[in-house]
Amino acid sequence: MTISINEISSETGIRMDNDIYTVLEYHHVKPGKGSAFVRVRLKNIRTGQVLERTFRSSEKIDDVTLEEKRLQNLYLAGDSVHFLDNTTYEEVVVPKDTIGDSIRFLQENLEVRGICHHDQILKIVLPTFIIATITHTEPGFKGDSSRAGTKSATIDTATTIQVPLFINEGDRVKIDTRTGEYVERVQK
Repeated sequence: MTISINEISSETGIRMDNDIYTVLEYHHVKPGKGSAFVRVRLKNIRTGQVLERTFRSSEKIDDVTLEEKRLQNLYLAGDSVHFLDNTTYEEVVVPKDTIGDSIRFLQENLEVRGICHHDQILKIVLPTFIIATITHTEPGFKGDSSRAGTKSATIDTATTIQVPLFINEGDRVKIDTRTGEYVERVQK
């Protein structure tokens, strides 16, 4: 279905150059001279690439209906990840490529958002923060503070992150899934 560029809003899905994008922000500009136009910031659903485009007010674009599903991670099998759809209770199989680099922080039973188009999962979005348990790290020493430096630590998803020196095995930590950085230690 095509819509006028003037009908877009934030989070609208559009098809452009054989890819699906979501609208991050848009500005209707009416210059003193010439015709009005719309400046749009778009984000590619699959790659995450952000770009800016300018459209004339008279242009039509392909509207794409995007749905959001709540999914729960079940298990990893080969090149795919199996999720449970929390509304229909059906098992959904998603290729690892769809999850991308975020798979490093995909914990068992973690609830994620799936962005879909015609029941095909285009992207898996993890929560911004997860709580993980440190499974291996060098022991900390008394007097180590958060300003003294960092060391490598392995979390329960087998991913290695940098943590402050005072963190020990068995500690629970909050991690930002967007950057992979340690945020804080969490009390049990």
